[in-house]
Amino acid sequence: MSQKNILLVILMLTTTLLMSGCWDVTEPQRMYYVQGVGVDYKDNEYIAYIQLMNFANVAKTEQSNPQAAPTEVGKATGKTIEEAIYKLYRSMDQEVFWGHMTFLLFSEKAMESEHAIPIIDTFLRFRETRYHIWVYCTQDPIEEVLLAAPILEKSPTATKLSNPKNSSKQESFIEPVNLRQLVIGLNEPNHEMKVPFISINQNWETAKESRTETAFAGVGILSKNGFKGFIKGNTARGIEWMNNATKQGEITIKLDNSEERDYLTVDIKKLDVSVKPIVRNNQVKFEVYLKFNTILNGFKGKVTPSQVRKKVEKEVKKEIIATFEEGLKLDTDVFRLSEYLYRDNVKVWKKIQKDGKIPLTKESISKIDIHINKVSPGRKSFEETLTE
Repeated sequence: MSQKNILLVILMLTTTLLMSGCWDVTEPQRMYYVQGVGVDYKDNEYIAYIQLMNFANVAKTEQSNPQAAPTEVGKATGKTIEEAIYKLYRSMDQEVFWGHMTFLLFSEKAMESEHAIPIIDTFLRFRETRYHIWVYCTQDPIEEVLLAAPILEKSPTATKLSNPKNSSKQESFIEPVNLRQLVIGLNEPNHEMKVPFISINQNWETAKESRTETAFAGVGILSKNGFKGFIKGNTARGIEWMNNATKQGEITIKLDNSEERDYLTVDIKKLDVSVKPIVRNNQVKFEVYLKFNTILNGFKGKVTPSQVRKKVEKEVKKEIIATFEEGLKLDTDVFRLSEYLYRDNVKVWKKIQKDGKIPLTKESISKIDIHINKVSPGRKSFEETLTE
């Protein structure tokens, strides 16, 4: 055999060896990618909704391809969530990849009577999914929530459900929760978790039509034994002030003796929350201490720092109490006070707890002490200003 032929054989063998490791790999363009999953429960069957993303609208994040559908949603039913998903596999043309799944959406029925627990367990055990999957609940039709397109037709990966922390920097009404946090919260006192509640609104429109968009509207309370109910709208606002993860929020106060303007909206930042259990004769009360900064925007006339402090403190305290009492109506420990006692004094917690929770009444929060570190007037553009 000539030297030329020997070199040719060696080259062919080398190429074959290099290619052999890739023969069983599916090409990316020949796969479907799951963006999110919605789950409903009806007539003793699970209803699975799978939202598939179109990568034609992902590669270009600033502006999607208007001729390509951003997402498509499939639907199937089954005695278990796995059976419903397998039925959806039968109608798909390509292999499905789950590694890009970003959120899991429950209907109200899917969270009742422990239905949510096997669903959560399924996605925790599946090898392709991750713990960092955001979890939500809704009372709106699952299909409508999954088909809601992001503002300005951005990539589907830019939706609120896929990236909830993008908007929470400016308004931290409800803290996002992922599967890992959900499981930890259900396994620790008080064995309840606040799941962000999603609703559909039509606050946006184009020149041609109105658009639907998802919005945080409160929380659903999920326990190990099932669903307890929703805390929605203004009654949920106290959750924001009892959370150290809050980056920025707003509160509107009514001013006294104001001729020009009756109301003033104040930004709240750098929130620092501390809860202290006070135990006397196996009776527990809780003292809440809050510190934060405030920024005033758009005020006119004479406004004093003491006036702002007094009004903001009163309103924040009012909203915390309203949320706490709404939680009591649902027999839920919405601020996880049971966990504060568990961490601080586990001996007392063991004596009075039942199923991980301690008994709570309207008097359980005995004190709410609020200290505003700084009252800032914002940018000075007019003569009116505020000095500390």
